[in-house]
Amino acid sequence: MITVTDLVDSLGSGLLRTVVPAGNAEVHDVALAEPGDTAGRPGELVLGVGVTDRAGALALLERTAGAGAAGLVLKRPAARDPQVTRAARRPTGGPALVELQPHTSWAHVVWLLRGVIDRASAPATGALGTPGPHSDLFALADAAAEIIDAPVTVEDTQSRVLAYSARQDTTDPARVSTIVGRRVPAKTLTHFRASGVFRRLARSGDPIWTPAGPDGILPRLVIPVRAGGEWLGSIWAVVRSPVPPERVRELGEVASVLALHLLRLRAEAGIARRVSAGQLRAALREGALPDRAPGAAAALPAGPWRVVAFGSSSGGTEDVRGLLDLWESVAHRFGWHQPLLADLDGLLFGVVTEPGRSGRRGAPGVRADAGTVGWLRHVLTETRAHDPGLYAVAGCPARSPEELPRSTAEAAELHRLTGAGRLRLAHGTGLVLMEDAWDAVVVERAKAAVGPGTWRLGGPLAALRAHDEDHGTPYLTTLAAWLDHFGDPQSAARHLRVHPNTLRYRLRKLEEAVPLDLSSPRLRLALRLQLTAMGETPAHGEPPRP
Repeated sequence: MITVTDLVDSLGSGLLRTVVPAGNAEVHDVALAEPGDTAGRPGELVLGVGVTDRAGALALLERTAGAGAAGLVLKRPAARDPQVTRAARRPTGGPALVELQPHTSWAHVVWLLRGVIDRASAPATGALGTPGPHSDLFALADAAAEIIDAPVTVEDTQSRVLAYSARQDTTDPARVSTIVGRRVPAKTLTHFRASGVFRRLARSGDPIWTPAGPDGILPRLVIPVRAGGEWLGSIWAVVRSPVPPERVRELGEVASVLALHLLRLRAEAGIARRVSAGQLRAALREGALPDRAPGAAAALPAGPWRVVAFGSSSGGTEDVRGLLDLWESVAHRFGWHQPLLADLDGLLFGVVTEPGRSGRRGAPGVRADAGTVGWLRHVLTETRAHDPGLYAVAGCPARSPEELPRSTAEAAELHRLTGAGRLRLAHGTGLVLMEDAWDAVVVERAKAAVGPGTWRLGGPLAALRAHDEDHGTPYLTTLAAWLDHFGDPQSAARHLRVHPNTLRYRLRKLEEAVPLDLSSPRLRLALRLQLTAMGETPAHGEPPRP
C-alpha cells in the first residue's frame, strides 16, 4: 500500500500539491465524487471533479470525512479557500486535502493515479517490453517519426534514451552511439551544451532547431516535453532541413501526451522506491522479509548480507534525504541499478552482499559485482577522490534475515563512533567493517558501561584524582601510561617524554599516596577501564606542572 503523501510526492508538484496532510492514510483506489452520493470509501482518493466554489467544497469535504476516505482532490479556488483548509484540519483527523494544478485535466489525472496505484499493488507488472508506459513511449516515438518523416529518440532530462522510433535510416554516428549505449555520447553532449540547447530546454517549451555540428552531427529539431512548467524530457529528431510549422505543432501535441507517460513512469519509479524502502526498513528493524507475489523481484538477493551506514564528514550532505539522493545516483553510475537503500532513525542504511571470506578484500584485478562489499570499497575509493568526506561503516555479516537488526545496530554504532571522531577511517577507501574496528567498539562499550563517575565507587582513583588536583601531580596520567605500556618504565617514560627514573620516582610516590597492587590482572583491567571512562589517555609529553 502507498500513502497519500507518497502518491502526491511521486507525481510531483507540477501536478499535485498537498494542502493539508493526513498522516499515513493509505490509498488503494480513486473515486469520482457523485452528487448526492457518499463520497468515497476507506482507502479511496476522492476527486472533486465538479466542485468550483466554497460551499460545494465544504459539503464534499464533510461527506468525504464521514466516509473515511483517504483524501480529497480539488482545484483552485476551492482547494486554497481558507475556510476549506481550516475545515480540513480536524483535531480528530480526516482526509488529506490535495490541490490539482489548474492546467491538468481530470481525465489525465485519473489515468495517472490509477496507473501508479496499480503499479504499487502489483510491482512486478509494467516491466520493459510489456504493455504499459514503456511500450507506449516507443509507439509515441514512431508516431512522431511519421509526422516529420525523420528518425526520433525520446530522452529524459539526463540525456538517457527512453525510446526510439523504428526507422533510423537517416542518421549520424552520434545517433547510432546514442541508441546503442542508451545515452547521448559525452562529446555530443558537450556540443549541444555549448550551443545552449539544454539551457533553453530547461527554461522554455519552444521548439529548438540546431544546425549541423562537428564529427558529422546532423541538424536536429528538439521538442521539449513539459508538464506544469516542469521539464520532463525531450523529443530529438534528425532532420536535414527546417520542419514546416504545422508539423512542429503536431509534434507539440505528441509531446503533451508524452508528458503524461513520463509523469506516470516517474511516479511508478518513485512509488516502487518507496515500497522497496519500506520493506527494507522492516527487514532492518525486525528481521522479517515481506511476502512477495509470484513473479515479483526478491526483496533481498541471496545472503549473507552486511548492513552499511553511510555518512559524510565534509559538511555538505548531513541531511539523510540529500545523502539518499547522492548514493542512489552513485549506485546507478557504478552499475547497481536497484540499490537497497533506506533511511531509518535519521541515518541512511544500505544492504550489500558478502561474497565469502576469501573474497572479502577483493582479488586484485577482479571487478566485484555491483552491490557487494568489494564493489562498495571500489566505489568509495573512486568517489572519495572528488568528495573525501564520504564514508561507509558496515556491521558483521548477517547469515539470515533474523540477524539483520543486529548488523543494523552494529553499523549505527560504528557510524556514531566515526561521527564523534573516536574511530579512524581506513586509509583511502573510507570503508570500515566491524571486524576491522572490534577493539575500538569493545573499549567504547566498556567505557559506556563503566561510566565516568565510577571512580567514586571507593577504588584508588578517587584519592589519586584528589592528590593531582591538590598538589598538581600527574599521577593519573602516569598510571595510564604505565598500564598502556605493559609496566615497561622505558617505554612509558618515552611516551611521556620524561626520564625513566622520573617515572619510577612518580610510581613510588603514587604508591605512597594510594596503596596499589599492580600485580593483579583484574585490578589493572579495572583501573584502565575507569581511566578510559574518565578520559585519561596519556598524551605525548606533558605540560609543565607546578
